[in-house]
Amino acid sequence: LFGPRINVSIDGVTLVPGGPNWMDPPMHYAPPIVLSRIDVDRGLSPVSEGPGLAGGAHAVFKRVDFSATPEFAAAYDLSAQVQSVNDSYNIGGVAGVANDRWRINVIGSYDKGQNSSFAGGEIAASGFERSLYGISGGYAAGNQEFGVDYRHYDTDATGNPPFAMDIEFFNTDMLHATHRISLTAVELETSASYTEVKHAMNNYTLRPAPTDMTRWRRAEAGTRTVAAGFKLHIGADDSRISVGGDVQRGESDVWIRNPNNVAFYLNSLPDISTRRWGVFGQLNQELGVWRAEIGTRIDFHDMRSDMASVGAAVPAGPRMLMTAFNSGVRDWDDTTVDILARVFSTADAPLRWRMTLGRKQRVPTHVERFAWLPTEASAGLADGNTYVGQHDLAAETAYVAEAGFDWAGARAYARPTVFYRRIDDYIQGIAFDTTPGVVDSMVEMVSAMNGDFTPLRFANVDARLYGFDMDFGLQIADRWLLDGIFTYVRGRRTDVEDNLYRVTPTRLRLGSTYDAERWAVTLEGILSAAQRKVSATNGERETGGYGVLNLYASWSPNQRLSLVGGVENLLDKRYSEHLAGYNRVTGSDVAVGARLPGAGRGVFLRLNLTSD
Repeated sequence: LFGPRINVSIDGVTLVPGGPNWMDPPMHYAPPIVLSRIDVDRGLSPVSEGPGLAGGAHAVFKRVDFSATPEFAAAYDLSAQVQSVNDSYNIGGVAGVANDRWRINVIGSYDKGQNSSFAGGEIAASGFERSLYGISGGYAAGNQEFGVDYRHYDTDATGNPPFAMDIEFFNTDMLHATHRISLTAVELETSASYTEVKHAMNNYTLRPAPTDMTRWRRAEAGTRTVAAGFKLHIGADDSRISVGGDVQRGESDVWIRNPNNVAFYLNSLPDISTRRWGVFGQLNQELGVWRAEIGTRIDFHDMRSDMASVGAAVPAGPRMLMTAFNSGVRDWDDTTVDILARVFSTADAPLRWRMTLGRKQRVPTHVERFAWLPTEASAGLADGNTYVGQHDLAAETAYVAEAGFDWAGARAYARPTVFYRRIDDYIQGIAFDTTPGVVDSMVEMVSAMNGDFTPLRFANVDARLYGFDMDFGLQIADRWLLDGIFTYVRGRRTDVEDNLYRVTPTRLRLGSTYDAERWAVTLEGILSAAQRKVSATNGERETGGYGVLNLYASWSPNQRLSLVGGVENLLDKRYSEHLAGYNRVTGSDVAVGARLPGAGRGVFLRLNLTSD
């Protein structure tokens, strides 16, 4: 479960990525060097956080917060990092002033890196460049608080080896305003946001340009997202009712061009508008030594596409597909219902149980529904397949059961969870028709013109996901700690005899740390099992297991200064993660069509300086 199935927010903002292939997934807009933390909803997100089929990740940015006195005081949190594996550097942070009523800070970051190296060579067209700048302010008076944030992002030429094209640019503006008022046993939160993304990508700037100039491609894309919502909380912590509503509207558009021929263009995703508005209710109630969270939300969705167009130089095949799309149904609406019940123990005891039952839904993206031209746009799969959408896709519906406990002893802890998900109408690429490899339809003919004789179409299938995960730790001695994370997940299709596509293999991350008062050293091992249970439907390739060692050290001479460094992939192991994409760039040390390898041995050093 990844991408649009995950409920992701960037400092309170949800947005539609600008790239149809998710070259800018939401976390692209959260540079780590300016993050305060990432809050994770394990298992399922509360209904109050919005729709989403699985858990959530909420990036929280650094900022200068209100102080306790009326005098203004300056504050800052600055970081810088260098890394050898791609000759990269990152600088950024926040600086501002605040008192008990006013706060204001500027925020900024800059990241730049060259091609990444691995054990055996260099990954061509993998360099990057990204900058962020913005301002954040707030006012607090009595029981009210106002806040406003503005950020601008510039991503310049950045390689994407698993894609057919590289990033030429992303220009993104993000504006977010909030208001909170607290009365006796009542709290009201409101928010509104606006995001605009402008994007271009091409196949001739960072990678070797096609020798045939008719194969040059430049895609222009853009999105706008407007969102607003409110949450009303009534009651105290031991008994609290929350109700609210939210609305989100997005607009997306994609043009594919040949810069050498103005008559060659295709409006592959033409002026698509999406709207969603939803309401929710949630109860948090203490019941003796237990606490229950019960909630439901209803969301109303609609999506519409304008008419597609192509240029005079476009061949007859795409023109026929465009005509069929324009004469077909280009609007859709649906209603989704999410239900969540979670119970966990609150007793002050070493063992605390937790159980979750839920029903969660996700509607198809505009790419999954309205992609009329077979392209590699797939919201981030980067697998080299061409896809087309399907208008009548049903919403995914997941029925979820989870159970686990949190145990903490004098010298050890463990937090295991077992989970089961039945997902009806799971959306996955399947063969376009019943005769894959036989080019007997216009979609297959157009796809074959671009080198893929077996295009896929997004379709509803039935799926099962079940597994086990756990984080754990053991205090070996006074200053020695062993901790780790273990994950196992199994994904199967139940409508046919096949495995689900792109399921992570079993994985163990284990670290041994010596923690002194002002410094610490960690030796970490990452072990990944082979993944043999792959999707035959999607032509997925198996991967072997691997092990990687990392060494980290940190030093904090005082509360204001910290220095962190390390060596990742200490033994310079060559390996490939199962979810990595396949190389599409010629002239690289990675063969075209081979799975991209993980980063080789690299040294990094990070400095952090704060005013606290």
